[in-house]
Amino acid sequence: MTKTIKVALAGAGAFGIKHLDGIKNIAGVEVVSLISRDLDKTKEIAAKYGIAHVSTDLADSLALKEVDAVILCTPTQMHAEQSIACMKAGKHVQVEIPLADTLKGAQEVVALQKQTGLVAMCGHTRRFNPSHQYVHKEIEAGRFNIQQMDVQTYFFRRSNMNALGQPRSWTDHLLWHHAAHTVDLFAYQCGSPIVKANAIQGPIHPALGIAMDMSIQLKAANGAICTLSLSFNNDGPLGTFFRYIGDTATYLARYDDLFNGKEEKIDVSKVDVSMNGIELQDREFFAAIREEREPNSSVAQVLACYEVLHELEQQLA
Repeated sequence: MTKTIKVALAGAGAFGIKHLDGIKNIAGVEVVSLISRDLDKTKEIAAKYGIAHVSTDLADSLALKEVDAVILCTPTQMHAEQSIACMKAGKHVQVEIPLADTLKGAQEVVALQKQTGLVAMCGHTRRFNPSHQYVHKEIEAGRFNIQQMDVQTYFFRRSNMNALGQPRSWTDHLLWHHAAHTVDLFAYQCGSPIVKANAIQGPIHPALGIAMDMSIQLKAANGAICTLSLSFNNDGPLGTFFRYIGDTATYLARYDDLFNGKEEKIDVSKVDVSMNGIELQDREFFAAIREEREPNSSVAQVLACYEVLHELEQQLA
């Protein structure tokens, strides 16, 4: 495909805005339709980004012949169903993490992608962050091997708010959303499947109906281990912090920034064409469409992550 790729974006919340900002930097791509629940707010954002078509219904955008691809930044519970709707309409699709909130949903998306041959990708952003790309390249070059990963995913969300501090219409989930990032990244960085997984969780929140604290242990087939701590109760530094402990070095990754074990910053500005992980993720999606190939973080590649999450959910139940 050499023509401009025309995109519909569903979900004009915190992450939808991140995608719109990233796409502005990518040549040959145009967002032509914006879908979100609040029509007035959606019109306001569409005007800011020069998007002509606005709707509160994804089906309206899928009916547009000019739309080649869809990016879904919608509530977790809608991801599998909407991904399937996009492919049934003949559109390539990138769905934000998680692919689904059940293993069955993830399997159905993967099965339809194989049937249609369309590009279907999940937003496992950690694969694209320059910090984690740097570590990945060190591993690929044989200069570093992971012995242990220690990961902290901490938020302060004792009420149902999004990343912008705005009320949410749906409930986030530590296991099916936030743990998915690390479960996938650990196996991806190790180049080895997860063969053992354990989880425990804290009390269920009386209003939100979810566990606010969780601890997960993972072991890869090559012997590497990972410990993941997650919390919505943390009133302190927020975000996800990764410590890679290996045979030749220690690395600390904080989103797109990377440090060695002595807290000395490592320059990762030349790792890729941007320092924005979301933009790099979108670049991969559009490149895969143009080149008619499977993208990094395709739905088939990340399915193993959701198999592990399913196993952990069974333990917690």
